[in-house]
Amino acid sequence: MKDKQKIIIYQVLPRLFGNDKSNNIPWGGIEENGCGKMSAFTRRALKEIRKLGCTHVWFTGLIEHATRTDYSIYNIRRDFPEIVKGRAGSPYAIKDYYDVCPDLADNVPHRRREFKKLIDRTHASGLKAIIDLVPNHVARQYHSDAKPRGQRDFGENDKTSLAFDAQNNFYYLPGEVFHPDFLDENQIKNYAEFPAKVTGNDCFSAHPGRNDWYETVKLNYGIDYRGGARRCFKPIPDTWLKMRDIVCYWASQEVDGFRCDMAEMVPVEFWEWLIADVKKQYPNLIFIAEVYNPALYRDYIERGGFDYLYDKVGLYDTLKTVIQGGSARAITGCWQSLGNIRPKMLNFLENHDEQRIASDFFAYDAWKALPALAVSAAMYSNPFLIYAGQEFGERGMDAEGFSGRDGRTTIFDYWNPDTLRRWYNEGRFDGDKLSEDESRLCRCYSQILNLCGLEKSITKGDFFDLLYANTDNPMFNPDRQYAFLRFYEDELMLVAVNFAEYDLDADVSIPPAAFNYFGIRRSKPESAVDALTGEAMNPELSPSTAYRVRLARYGYRFVKFHYKKIDKKRGKS
Repeated sequence: MKDKQKIIIYQVLPRLFGNDKSNNIPWGGIEENGCGKMSAFTRRALKEIRKLGCTHVWFTGLIEHATRTDYSIYNIRRDFPEIVKGRAGSPYAIKDYYDVCPDLADNVPHRRREFKKLIDRTHASGLKAIIDLVPNHVARQYHSDAKPRGQRDFGENDKTSLAFDAQNNFYYLPGEVFHPDFLDENQIKNYAEFPAKVTGNDCFSAHPGRNDWYETVKLNYGIDYRGGARRCFKPIPDTWLKMRDIVCYWASQEVDGFRCDMAEMVPVEFWEWLIADVKKQYPNLIFIAEVYNPALYRDYIERGGFDYLYDKVGLYDTLKTVIQGGSARAITGCWQSLGNIRPKMLNFLENHDEQRIASDFFAYDAWKALPALAVSAAMYSNPFLIYAGQEFGERGMDAEGFSGRDGRTTIFDYWNPDTLRRWYNEGRFDGDKLSEDESRLCRCYSQILNLCGLEKSITKGDFFDLLYANTDNPMFNPDRQYAFLRFYEDELMLVAVNFAEYDLDADVSIPPAAFNYFGIRRSKPESAVDALTGEAMNPELSPSTAYRVRLARYGYRFVKFHYKKIDKKRGKS
């Protein structure tokens, strides 16, 4: 049987990848600023992503969404510009669930063919493909011109005179005209939405504000929010059936998984039904849920059937605080709070919603995140996600247009992140246009991610937190250092990290309980090496003597100890 490999996901917006234009004009259109294409993901490009240590690519924004760019010449309906965010539009305002974003095609009429070739190239490169499923809302002007024959659009058969009907696809505000409160009469006069539909962020008003998801319409899964939140799931709501057809369509196009946007805003009963049903036909599909409420985690995993959930308000928020100067002691409480669902959490330090590590809003310096990277990627066997450009220290400090100077890389505008453009370098990936600092940071990411993806102690092993044994250790500051063990069969991995801005020699105490927990009866290993460099290390490891490791500022060490094969049944080594 092939050894299990840790899932490491590379998130990338194709719109921002492979575009060699460097104009970057704020609020610029596709003509001025250009746009990445699916074809930019060549075999060479995908090979570079694979070399980074990644196993999956999350192609964000592939499905057709609302945009201000006019594609009417291709019989694609124009979108009303005032209810589109940015010039390019949000990839989460889906306009046609069955089609591909025309921005990303070299030949717009052949965009679905180009999508299939992208999936084929991804698989041929040893990677798997994840796309977005946006189940909670659609663009206000949703219209599918690519839906299968016999399929009806969302809202096509709705009883629009009713605020709620379990078989309606949308929620309505009868007698009210849609009019966002930040648009004047001239801006909205050519757009007609009557009766107004409820906005995607559960805004039950015909006058959503600028901070609402005004470009979207909430989908109705059978919950009567204004009728005491009645759950009307029998007979099966029409929206459930339509969404299942959409998932099965993309699964038939050989995608390997879905990142499910704002999954917690869709009832868990739907996910319980959908995932179980779809996996009868496509058992290897993975479903990743964006869920932010820890009180819902267990329900969406154990009942809903999700393979993985975002660990945003847990490990991400904790590590961000530690990077910014908070105590590393908080890491222990963070993992303890998850109990037995820890292997189901997707860890990350950046994604499209969060601020870039190197931005002025986060850490100013991408190097400060490396100890957090080692912790987040190596702590458990669960997946880890990296956001395109993170490996080069992309700062996200541009004011792109709709997305202002906020430390994030825009998802709304036509833009070209500086580090990605220079790395891509017309498809050469030769590194000539990257600084030495950027190249060195990328090598560090590649080392850590490849190690975490392949070392059995990390992909399969048990975990033991060492912080409690070092809280009173004068040679270990539990506020700025953190250490843990991973163990599998005959290999023990000591991971020690330093969040401080100075070098130090740390003495890591390893208690007898750790050896007992792993079933190691004879504590002395046969050998020890630095798992990243192969350098021989001191093999003397015992509960009676602290183990010394040299840690650079914002540094990390992975020390691998090898034992004779351990017979767990007999408890001998």
